[in-house]
Amino acid sequence: MPRTRLVTDAGVYEADADWAEVPKGWAFREVAGVATDSRSRVYVFSRSEHPMMVFDREGEFLASWGEGVFTKAHNVRVSPDGFVFCSDLLDHTVRKFTPEGELLMTLGTANRPSDTGGDGRNSKIKRSAGPFNGPTDVAFGPSGELFVSDGYANARVHRFSASGELLSSWGAPGGGPGEFNLPHGAIIQGGRTLYVADRENNRMQVFDLKGEFVSQWTDFAGPTGISEGADGTLVVCEFGYDPSVPTRYSVPPHGRRILPRVTMRSPEGELLAKIEGEDKCAQGSFFAPHSVCVDRGGDIYVAEVPITRRAPGECHTLQKLVRQ
Repeated sequence: MPRTRLVTDAGVYEADADWAEVPKGWAFREVAGVATDSRSRVYVFSRSEHPMMVFDREGEFLASWGEGVFTKAHNVRVSPDGFVFCSDLLDHTVRKFTPEGELLMTLGTANRPSDTGGDGRNSKIKRSAGPFNGPTDVAFGPSGELFVSDGYANARVHRFSASGELLSSWGAPGGGPGEFNLPHGAIIQGGRTLYVADRENNRMQVFDLKGEFVSQWTDFAGPTGISEGADGTLVVCEFGYDPSVPTRYSVPPHGRRILPRVTMRSPEGELLAKIEGEDKCAQGSFFAPHSVCVDRGGDIYVAEVPITRRAPGECHTLQKLVRQ
């Protein structure tokens, strides 16, 4: 399939939905998470028989691992020192691996969700609790601390030491400052600022690393994933909003239709550019963007979960946006 050229306010990209050379007979099914490391290897975390597939920057298949390990893949992150962290939504754990898939550490207890009144599948919870009930993402502090967003049936952020000791937690169900309705993605920028994608509240919350609320940005429609661009911008993927379709959003995003999209923003939240399209299953458009990452060359990788979001027919699950 030829690439699709995308002209944005942040530069020109070419969308490529056939970038990854998946082994014959294999399929992603749904890609819940995607991450890159310092060698520009790309870790594709999918809800398939081969949950972790690793590719080089050109899309050549390198390895797979994690078969039989995960219950429901949610997101993958690579730490600054090169370890791979995987959030398992229904196993209620976050696991640390070597790049080759050797398990080094597990946060949480497998198949033992914390007592929030929820079951890990929805955000209808009665109270916040300890780790974990549907964890979603992990961000890395300047001294190796781990900040875990938690998640589908909790309303907290948990801060751990590099060795896995729980240091602190904050958050409660709701829509006020420091409250959450499905904290879905997280990233730390500059070693001092934590951004949390508060999906069902349609906002990005900004905290310092002690958990103190700093600010919020509200011009989002279901923010799911966040990454840092090569130039210091923030790249966010969003599920979008259609007023004619029932959603769980606590606060509808200004009542207007917003397509599923990828947006580029300044560290202060200013909207710099967006990528979207009416044909949601076309290259360069999105149906259910769930996770995003940016490699050292500025190329953007977008993971999607079209089956979960009930896409009509065939739709892409992973796209690479090649910066020109």
